[in-house]
Amino acid sequence: MATPYLQMRLEEVPSTQDLARAELDRFPVVVISERQTEGRGRTGSTWMTAPRALAVSVAFHVADGDGRPLSLMAGIAAVRSMEGTRLKWPNDLVVDDLKIGGILVERSGAVSVAGIGVNLWWPDSPEGIGALSETDPGPAAHVEFGALWAAELIHLLDGDGWPRDEYREVCVTLGREITWEPEGAGVAMDISNEGELIVERDGDRHAIGSGAIRHVRANRDSAPLPPADGS
Repeated sequence: MATPYLQMRLEEVPSTQDLARAELDRFPVVVISERQTEGRGRTGSTWMTAPRALAVSVAFHVADGDGRPLSLMAGIAAVRSMEGTRLKWPNDLVVDDLKIGGILVERSGAVSVAGIGVNLWWPDSPEGIGALSETDPGPAAHVEFGALWAAELIHLLDGDGWPRDEYREVCVTLGREITWEPEGAGVAMDISNEGELIVERDGDRHAIGSGAIRHVRANRDSAPLPPADGS
């Protein structure tokens, strides 16, 4: 049986993350909005808002011992609900290598809040920033996409494990040369069962658990993906 949840739809909120957490009781809470006045990204960074934008968060209780990579699961939910979207590990949504959105997961005790912010349409976007649609999808698009994403995420949370193989198929980071802090460089080779990025450098493999990375250049021909079991 699917998990029931409360859905709230608003035109503007200070933060979908904060409101979803505040309203959480017995069932998960979904907050969908077009605009945030106090939106935030990873490490407290701010998020620019497109003319047509989506902010949606899901607050839910986490079972003891559930160590699944929630941010990667949120990314899979985005790909399933927003055609053409791909994922840059660990927290970015991209279309044609342009960032269109970001993922934020916050956990406190047994409560987690997973949220995404997405540019749905932005005709004059800043350099390096994209949008999901090339044409105006209309004023109700944030409700449609937000509800689809939330339903997909809750469906994933209801199941066992997480779709690692599906993530590998839509992750644009794999097969690329990357750099990461502090002063690391290598080729992204795989995603571990725990959601770590496996990077090869000087013949050795290293697992990166979190943090910002930068794509250097496409390298898929010289760095083919390993088998699905990571061997």
